[in-house]
Parts: sequence; structure tokens; C-alpha cells
Amino acid sequence: MWQSQFTWFFSLFQHEFRKDNPVAFEVLMVLALAHFFGLYTPKQLADFLDVSHQSFYTYLKTWSLYHLRAMLLRFMVKQAAEELAAVLGKSAATRSRAGLSLSIDNSVIDRLGKLLRCTWSWYSGRCKKVVQGQDLLGIVLTIHHVALPLHLLFCSKQGRSNTDKPAQLIAMLAQLKDEFHRYDIEITQMPLTLDSWFVSEPLRQQLYDLGFSKIIIAGKGNYTFTIHNHKQKASAWKKDLTWHPPTWGIEVPSCRVWAHNPTFGSVILVFFQKSTTRSYYLMNFSQHAMRGVEIWHIWKQHHQIECFWKVLKSVFQIRAMHLHDHGLYAALLIKVLAYLLAIRLRVHKAFSKCSITQTLGVS
Repeated sequence: MWQSQFTWFFSLFQHEFRKDNPVAFEVLMVLALAHFFGLYTPKQLADFLDVSHQSFYTYLKTWSLYHLRAMLLRFMVKQAAEELAAVLGKSAATRSRAGLSLSIDNSVIDRLGKLLRCTWSWYSGRCKKVVQGQDLLGIVLTIHHVALPLHLLFCSKQGRSNTDKPAQLIAMLAQLKDEFHRYDIEITQMPLTLDSWFVSEPLRQQLYDLGFSKIIIAGKGNYTFTIHNHKQKASAWKKDLTWHPPTWGIEVPSCRVWAHNPTFGSVILVFFQKSTTRSYYLMNFSQHAMRGVEIWHIWKQHHQIECFWKVLKSVFQIRAMHLHDHGLYAALLIKVLAYLLAIRLRVHKAFSKCSITQTLGVS
């Protein structure tokens, strides 16, 4: 079983990436496999094997930034394309049960080293304050309650061109669209879910231009909406609207209502209550009206990207690997390879009911 899964990894790009540098390619794979034995950095693996850790670093430095990012993207897209091929050919009901969606979010990785690239002061939602670290912007495919990363990009505050996150997101989605065309898959047919800081009319129009038609965004409490000829902030509407009890398809008290905003025009808002003390709302930016249960079903998958960030940080110890220069993406590639292999192992019946942490422990 292990041999069949490893063969997939080693043979995937043997002609494209191993031709000029087979040893460096194998070093990447060995470092990824080492995570299953509790070895999260090149230094830990070198000490275990009683070899010089400098040899690992030497081979990692032979990769250009272009090749590292190309491998990272193509490995992720290849894995996702295989999973999508088994679902997209099925009925609409089967595709709906699979919970297909593209979740977009960013996460800050705590860093203190001054020589590590893209290390700046970023706001961390987990810490609720500005911290020193690297901001990683990600697009994740959720399918069968599993998060498969599709595109990951470290954000930078330097550069001559426009490097704001919405512009980077549009570039990432356009690149993904082209990559999936190689497998005859149209990702614009999948719904998008985004956090509230992505809310803007220019971004909405750019997503439409790319071909995305189903867009669900978490709302901001300070946005003003007109509902039933009465205008007030969303934070006030949360208190005034009549909540409907949990019904079929929506497991929490909710309320779906048409509203008008001067910037976005007419939109559908779905207010929902996650606990007895806190309530939230979603903005439906879709080009066509959607039912409340459909919006809720799509948004339920968004937490999978949070689970992916947690696994990358706590299970695969991305903070522990400190590689300079192009090593920023070399480290990310190694961690993602380990994650994808763990996901692939779960397909086997021996690991089908195991979490990522349990899979690592059992292996």
C-alpha cells in the first residue's frame, strides 16, 4: 500500500522535474516523507541519518524560484484534478453531496528571523493584533469534507507593481483556471467563499469577468443596508430581524432577506446564529438569486481552509523550517507534499476513518 502511494509521488513529474536534477528532486521527496516519522526539518532528518545537514541545503538551493512554484502549483492541481474527475461526471445530486467549493483565506505564520523573506508586520486574526510573520494567501478546494490546496502565495509588502491582496487573488484564480483547462475542468463553475475583508465592488466585477457566478462572502457589521424601506447597519439588523428556527438543510436559526446597498445594489443576505450570543451574516454576490439552504450548504465548507492552516502549522510544523532566499517556497513545497501524501493515504481503508494526525501516528 505504501509503495503504490509513493510511486504516484515519484513518477508524477519524473520527466519534467527530475531530468536535469534527479537527486535534488529526491531530496524534496525524502524530506516530505520524513514528516511521517516526526522529522520536520532537514536538520532533524540529517541528525537522524547521521549525515551532514549542509548537503540537504545544498541540493535545495539548486532549485530556482520558478521551478519551486511550478512544482507546488502542479502537484496541488494534479491531486485535485484526480479527485474532481471522479465527481464531476456524476449527477447533480452527487456533486452537491460532495460539497464542491473554492475557499479563499489568508493566514499569518509567526516568524522572528530578519533574513526570512516576506517577513513583515501583519494582522493576525488568531492573535487579534499585528504580529511579525509571513502572510500566506491560499485557495483551497473542499470536496467530501477534505481540503485540497490549489494555490498558495506568500504576500509581500515590497515591489514596484501593485501587490495588494485582491489583485494577487485575481492573478491566482486566472492561473488556476488555465491549469485546470489542461484537465478539461472548468473551475469557474464552482462556488467561491471568501472572508469579509475581500468585500469590494471592483473585486466582485473582476470575479464575474473571470467567469465565477456563485460568490458567497462573509459580511461586515458596519455595512449599511436598506430592508423594507428602513436603512441601518448590519449589526443593528441582526437584532431586529425575525429568526426562523432550524429547518431542513439549515441547522441553525437563520433569516434570508433581500437588501439594498448603495455600493453593491440589490443583494441577498443570509443572517444566521452560530451560538446563543453571536450572530453573523453572508452576502450573496452571485449573478443569480440563490436559496438560503444553498448558500448555507456552500458556506459550511469554508471552515475546511481553517483546518488546513491548522494542520500546516501544528501537525507539519511549518514554523520549524527556516530556509533563506528561495527556501521560502522550498519549505512550503515540502510541507504541502507531506500533506497531500497524508490525504492520499486516507483513501486506503486502513486510514479511511483517521484524521491527519492519526494517519501520521498509525503510519
